[in-house]
Amino acid sequence: MSGRRDFLNQPAPENYVAGLGRGATGFTTRSDLGPAREGPSEEQIKEALAKRAAQLGQAPPTAYGAPAKEEDEDDERFQDPENEVGLFAGGTYDRDDDEADRIYQEVDDRMDKRRKARREAREKAEREEYERNNPKIQQQFADLKRALSSVSEEEWASLPEVGDLTRKNRREKQNMRQRFYAVPDSVIASARDSSQLETSIPSGESENADGTMTNFADIGAAREKVLQVRLDQATQQPGTETAVGGTSSSIDPKGYLTSLSKTEIQSGEVNVGDIKRVRELLESVIKTNPKHGPGWIAAARLEEVAGRIVAARSTIARGCEHCPKSVDCWLENIRLNDNHNAKIIAANAIKNNITSARLWQAAADLETDLRAKKRVLRQALDAVPQSVDLWKSAIALEEDPADARLMLAKATEIIPLSVELWLALARLETVDNAELVLNKARKAVPTSHEIWRAAAILQEQQGKTDMVFKVMARGIKSLAKESAMLKREEWITEAEKCEDDGMVISCQAIIKETLSWGLDEDDDRKEIFMEDARGSIARGKYETARAIYAYALRIFPTSKSIWTAAVQLERNHGTKEGLWNLLEKAVEACPAAQELWLLFAREREQAGQIDEARDVISRAFRQNPNNEDIWLAAVKMEAEHGNHDKARELLMVARREAGTNRVWYRSVAYERQLGNLDAALDLATQGLQLFPREPKLHMQKGQIYEQLAKIPQAREAYQAGTRACPQSVPLYLLLSRLEERAGAVVKARSVLDRARLAVKKNPHLWTESVRLERRAGNISAAQSIMAQALQEVPNSGLLWAEKIWHLEPRTQRKPRSLEAIKKVDNDPVLFVCVARIFWGERRLEKAASWFEKAILLDADLGDTWAWYYRFLCQHGTEEKREEVVNKCVLSEPRHGEVWQTVSKDPANVGKGVEEVLKMVAAKLEG
Repeated sequence: MSGRRDFLNQPAPENYVAGLGRGATGFTTRSDLGPAREGPSEEQIKEALAKRAAQLGQAPPTAYGAPAKEEDEDDERFQDPENEVGLFAGGTYDRDDDEADRIYQEVDDRMDKRRKARREAREKAEREEYERNNPKIQQQFADLKRALSSVSEEEWASLPEVGDLTRKNRREKQNMRQRFYAVPDSVIASARDSSQLETSIPSGESENADGTMTNFADIGAAREKVLQVRLDQATQQPGTETAVGGTSSSIDPKGYLTSLSKTEIQSGEVNVGDIKRVRELLESVIKTNPKHGPGWIAAARLEEVAGRIVAARSTIARGCEHCPKSVDCWLENIRLNDNHNAKIIAANAIKNNITSARLWQAAADLETDLRAKKRVLRQALDAVPQSVDLWKSAIALEEDPADARLMLAKATEIIPLSVELWLALARLETVDNAELVLNKARKAVPTSHEIWRAAAILQEQQGKTDMVFKVMARGIKSLAKESAMLKREEWITEAEKCEDDGMVISCQAIIKETLSWGLDEDDDRKEIFMEDARGSIARGKYETARAIYAYALRIFPTSKSIWTAAVQLERNHGTKEGLWNLLEKAVEACPAAQELWLLFAREREQAGQIDEARDVISRAFRQNPNNEDIWLAAVKMEAEHGNHDKARELLMVARREAGTNRVWYRSVAYERQLGNLDAALDLATQGLQLFPREPKLHMQKGQIYEQLAKIPQAREAYQAGTRACPQSVPLYLLLSRLEERAGAVVKARSVLDRARLAVKKNPHLWTESVRLERRAGNISAAQSIMAQALQEVPNSGLLWAEKIWHLEPRTQRKPRSLEAIKKVDNDPVLFVCVARIFWGERRLEKAASWFEKAILLDADLGDTWAWYYRFLCQHGTEEKREEVVNKCVLSEPRHGEVWQTVSKDPANVGKGVEEVLKMVAAKLEG
């Protein structure tokens, strides 16, 4: 019997689980597990798996039961696609495979070329998008670099100095503070004596310890000068007119540079050391490059500046020897020598440079005899026949026009491309021959616009107006064919030249043919034409502007803005007949433009043609029925000429036909002017029933009650107005002043407080509150209110002027003005205040300049004109006063606190601007 145990008696293998191999599952109980024991370790598991794999002849499994891959076995992802394996393994690469690869490559290249344009465009767009989103520093500042080309020399010079960005100066100062020095004995002695009691009296009351005097007058003058400079600087605004900014300059940049070039430096003003250094440098230049002419010229001029004229002549002579072909050297040598030597030098120069027109001209200028000049110039023409300057000089010496004509004919044969010579010959010829000459010139130089302009002027001189336009039209076609057309701006300049010569028809022809050149219908041509006309008016070329307006009206015949601008030009710089003709055309083209009708009637009325003015008004009625402006213009015309019944009848019809609020309060105002207060009050009451929110009707009603001395009724009218129109500032002001005049200052103060709550940030209400307290004697309250006002409305010139003039001591007015100008941007009321300060200091020129600045800022402010006129009445001339009055009449101011009070007073109805100006000047508060 074998000693091997049977299967059932053998021990189970390690980690054996019954039925696990065939997928059997079951459960175990506590009795199956037995007592708790520790399971096999990781090393034991690995050892068992390796032993089992060795028995089966396999690789040892990993901890997860799968056999480990060979280290040299490559993943399929990293295999070479050209290394065929599997199905295609063992194949050979033959000629057919090569041909197939070549065909595939050609197909790929062909497809790549087809997609190349789209790919490059896409890449370019992506690159541009990236550069646009991530620009370089140089691209970010490209526009600023281009803008630097427009910076003037004055702006460059006015750039501020760069501060101490590196803090170098600060560190040096700190280092200086850390240094220690020996204290002088005088300091120790003064410290010793400082505690002693002085019993002597100094000889001078204002002397210092060192014997010097404290000049308080000089200190005050210096302080005033500094404040004045700072005031002028505060009003400087870049890009504004110099007259407003206070930075008027009389320096012409071109003329200034010319004057610098003509300035002669005296030898006594030049540093000797500088001359020696420059002389050494120039000698080095000459020795290094003796053939360089400008070096010799610079050395000679240096000696001339140093006063060594002989050395200068010797230097330039050596320069001519080394540089015989340098024309500049020879010219400098001729300039430095006297007349006799200069002729010899000129002859030598011409021998070396026989074709130099400049040397021939210099030689001719050296001659004093006319025949000698002619001889030299004729020799020059033989040597240099193509020089236009020599021909002009030679022709200018001819006294006989026939000889000059012959020389010009010869010159045009030799130099047929010189337009200047052709035009000079045409001016010397008769009319018929001039036309022939200009035709020859046109064929010789078909690209010259000057020849066509001269041809048009020639036709105008003969009185052939139609031919002027025909010649100009042919000229424009010819120049366009030759691609020699000028720009629009250049043609406008040519038209202005014709105007300067008195050729108005030629100017009009040029404008007619060229003003639309280069413009499309999509462009804003109307605005472009208006801008061109304004530019010509600014340059004083009124005929050119008139021609531009005429052309623009042919294209835009119903444009009210162009008609208005043309009428304004004719009114300011034309004749009465021309203005009337233009207005007649304007109202025919724009019958609905009431402004043109009213201007036409006004011009007729001012000329004394009352019947014609009435006819214009009647025509305007037919074209614009029920227009309130025309109704009121008719009423004004009849009232000014004393036809009160007719005016009242027109107002009655206007209230019935065109019953607007304006017609109603004008009716009330007319009755007040006539003194019919009861009728005016009745009209105001009726008008308020129709227009209960019209503030002017409420104001008129209250003012009528004030005239009738019915204070309670006036108060009620104003209060009703403030309730109906809570945003009307004038109503609050009238009510407050009524309460103040009645002695109820507390009520007046409450009215203004309520007004400031209803209308926020209104400077007029704040100013009235300050004035109320000031008139009541409460200066502290006025200053407190002013402080609140400047916090709420810090940029009000009215408030600042009130504060400076009434709430500041005299010594603090100018510093406060400087502070105000920094806070407020160009306010005429503030400028008038500054002018009054200078006026009080007897700085008359400064005061006049500030008054003029205020007028330029706002010519519609009547108070400014009145202050200036009052100033001129004390310190101006009669001519200046007349000039200011005339300008004021032209400006026709309508606003201003005192101006409106005087002009709208019923007692001053019918008075002109000049009378109102003088009344306001007399009424102004001193």
